Amino acid sequence: MKWNISKEFDFCYGHRVWSQELNPEYSLDECLMCRHLHGHQGKVIVHLESDTLKNGMVTDFKHLNWFKKFLDDVVDHKFIVDINDPLYTTLLPLYKDEKNLVQMPQAYKIPDLTLIKNEPLHVLEMYEGFIIVDFVPTSENLSTWLLEIVQEKMNKINIKVSHIEYYETPKSRSVVYS
Repeated sequence: MKWNISKEFDFCYGHRVWSQELNPEYSLDECLMCRHLHGHQGKVIVHLESDTLKNGMVTDFKHLNWFKKFLDDVVDHKFIVDINDPLYTTLLPLYKDEKNLVQMPQAYKIPDLTLIKNEPLHVLEMYEGFIIVDFVPTSENLSTWLLEIVQEKMNKINIKVSHIEYYETPKSRSVVYS
């Protein structure tokens, strides 16, 4: 036997899919809307699995509370930008040099805000709203990134993440399996 449990998490975020290409035969137009700066109400469903139960459970659902905190503190109401995006230096001109970025343990960077500590509050607020990644922030890549983050943490308690469902909108979803 194998058991699977899941827990859902919601958050808001913005991104830009600068690599978007369309075939008008299938898309019915050539409008590259995902190349625009835009936002979503995202939802992530984390699926954990086990072929044995401990105390009658795969694990306690509370063992994912840390992930809710990560999403709330790091991703919610932030703009996720690919450092390779041609607009990156336009969006973050003070952070063209990667040495001005702070590397975070979960494979993303943030602007070093000490460089702008004397700037007006609205400038600080703008820069603190960026999450910088090294991939195009599509739903497929975001779900992969989140699966890697969750799996690394869950390894410490010997729990397998079987897959992540990532809803970019209520009708558009990607799934990545481990």
